[in-house]
Amino acid sequence: MSSAQTTVRWPLHAVLLSLWFAASFGVVFFARDLDRVVAGWPVGFWFAAQGSVLAFIAIVVVFAWRQNRTDHLLAARSLTPNSSSGLHRRFAVYLLGVFSCLVGLGLAQYAGLSKPWIAGIFLSLTLVLYAAIGVSGRTTNVDQYYVAGRRIPAVYNGMATAADWMSAASFISLSGGLYLQGFSGMGDQPGGLAYVLGWTGGFCLLALLVAPYLRQCNIYTLPDFFALRFGGKWPRRIAALAAILCSFTYVVAQIYGVGLITSRLTGLHFEIGILLGLGGVLVCSFLGGMRAVTWTQATQYVLLILAFLLPVSWLSYQQTGNPLAAVAYGQQLAKISALEAKIQASPAEAEVIGLYRERAQKLQEKLKDVDATLKAERRALRAQLQALDDAPAQQAAVTRVRKELSALPKDADAARALWTRQISEYLDRAQALSGLNPHTRAFAGDPHGTEQEAALFDSSRANFLALMFCLMVGTAGLPHLLTRFFTTPTVSEARTSVAWSLVFIALLYLCAPALAVLVKYEVMAHLVGQPMDALPAWMAQWSKDPSLLSFSDVNGDGILQFAELHVGADLIMLASPEIGGLPYVFSVLVAAGGLAAALSTADGLLLTIGNALAHDLAFEGQTDPVKAMRTVMWSKFALLVVALLAAYAAAQRPAGILYLVAASFSLAGAGLVPAMVLGIFWRGTTRAGVVAGMLTGLSITLYYMLSNLPAFRDALGLSPATGLWGGIQPVSAGVFGVPAGFIATLVISALTGHKGVSASNLRT
Repeated sequence: MSSAQTTVRWPLHAVLLSLWFAASFGVVFFARDLDRVVAGWPVGFWFAAQGSVLAFIAIVVVFAWRQNRTDHLLAARSLTPNSSSGLHRRFAVYLLGVFSCLVGLGLAQYAGLSKPWIAGIFLSLTLVLYAAIGVSGRTTNVDQYYVAGRRIPAVYNGMATAADWMSAASFISLSGGLYLQGFSGMGDQPGGLAYVLGWTGGFCLLALLVAPYLRQCNIYTLPDFFALRFGGKWPRRIAALAAILCSFTYVVAQIYGVGLITSRLTGLHFEIGILLGLGGVLVCSFLGGMRAVTWTQATQYVLLILAFLLPVSWLSYQQTGNPLAAVAYGQQLAKISALEAKIQASPAEAEVIGLYRERAQKLQEKLKDVDATLKAERRALRAQLQALDDAPAQQAAVTRVRKELSALPKDADAARALWTRQISEYLDRAQALSGLNPHTRAFAGDPHGTEQEAALFDSSRANFLALMFCLMVGTAGLPHLLTRFFTTPTVSEARTSVAWSLVFIALLYLCAPALAVLVKYEVMAHLVGQPMDALPAWMAQWSKDPSLLSFSDVNGDGILQFAELHVGADLIMLASPEIGGLPYVFSVLVAAGGLAAALSTADGLLLTIGNALAHDLAFEGQTDPVKAMRTVMWSKFALLVVALLAAYAAAQRPAGILYLVAASFSLAGAGLVPAMVLGIFWRGTTRAGVVAGMLTGLSITLYYMLSNLPAFRDALGLSPATGLWGGIQPVSAGVFGVPAGFIATLVISALTGHKGVSASNLRT
């Protein structure tokens, strides 16, 4: 199938890109100056949390409308109205089925059906649905397997793209990150609204600079573009390796999320949860490729968006009387600021902070001679145990001492690692608000304060901008996302699909800051200051996993202080139904929504990796019918092997989900975007230039990430002082790799160049 040529309208591109830059980097840079409160909203916070997202949607929609109108492609549809009507009817039946299932399980719970049965039924139904779609969509046809036959309407492709995009990081961790990090993160560690801005603003780059031009090339994979545009073997090979690298990092995070959600939903061990969830992934991607994955992701989007919106809407109604959380939560921001000031002025809070500081000091003393301290503690506990053994009435004390003895580190190395980690935790707790920034304050430090405070402010803002940049550029280069726009019938529908994707994504991203604010208000207003024996039952349930929730009466006053409470990022979304007092069926829905988010993204990523290994590396894009069929079979085999490797990596419980995901964006942005964008728009880009650009971008990004890992620094003999460049954290390594990739591509292309053809003029 051929696709009509699209025209580049540079004035339109220039205007829209200028608006994108102003709505993102401009707003963020001056966020501290936009501290006025209008209609209850801090202006800077509102722009970063909502205003800029709405501007991004407007930019993408205007671009699709104007460009489609100019190119006269709206009539070039390969789906008839009747076929679309049939899709709409089937999807309406599915929606009705989801609501009926929720109502039925709710009534069953009211009638006395146990929680394990409710969870098991709902999980089974969702996995059976995904399996049914996978089996019905099974195919060995090349077009169907790689690009779903290029027959997916824009609205459904947008829905599938949104599910593919809103991974476990978005669904599970984003609101929790905003709860802990507020506007901009903690200290010079970036976070907070950088994720909201980066993951939505990147769609402007995707729409204006990448997606429609790749779609018109009629390719199967992203490395196909490099082979079509530049020829030779190495551009395809390096692009395939870059796609595998960033996608594997990403998929490990998703499978970790699959294990986390499945284990909580079923009560099984984490590793068993990984294998159970992985089965759902493989049924779709292994059997039907992109054809099955697309329709599975469209159904998964419904589950995950309902699972997110219903609890946050209920919390908003409880606190503000308005279920539209994205509109109503602004009035809670001022209340949170007042509660933060009250907590910081509390004598009891100061007492707890002092006790944490004392604990840290005691552990620092222990570290001076770890061996001697460990032996002395072991002797003392054994002596206590011997004395208690002589008094049978002290059985409770005997049990306590035995637990303390068994909890002692086994050797000096283990003790050193444990005490060092505990010192860090205690010092964090020994700060105001447990080290958290005030929620609406843009950036740590103070630009008008002491020299140290001003330096901290500059570092915090620079890291925020760097992370946002990496997330935006990485969005335009993620292979599993770009492949989604190869499935539309025309270039016109590809543009429209990007617009629908951002609209569907914004439904969650506009409400994620609201959930963080509503839960923080609930914690500060209704938990802090309460007697320990009057805390809600859900806290005891979730505190079984200390990484998600822990609390203790440090100062012994029987009252919960803010510093005595530890909330993990993943708790905020997962526990939102219990926090709002909703029936258990909503907790199951949230778990199923999180599972759908992780599975949908894992589907797309594994498919991308398998295709890169087989189609791009092993068979190098062979189009011969016999070899193409063999390529599909090898893609399935590669997908299976990669899935098992990713499951093993996820079972090791690597770094946090958000960190792994953000790292993959830096790799995609640095390794693929410079060469891809220049190849699309600059005729002078050469094969040698893109090879040099991709290798340079990837090398610098990988080196910067690895050189800041302690084990890697020790192996190379690097001192800690050589770790950071300009104070930029390694999660934003792409801020160095992307410009280096552009420069290398430009310079080498200029030195080796000859006039070629840009991808915006390619017709296949």
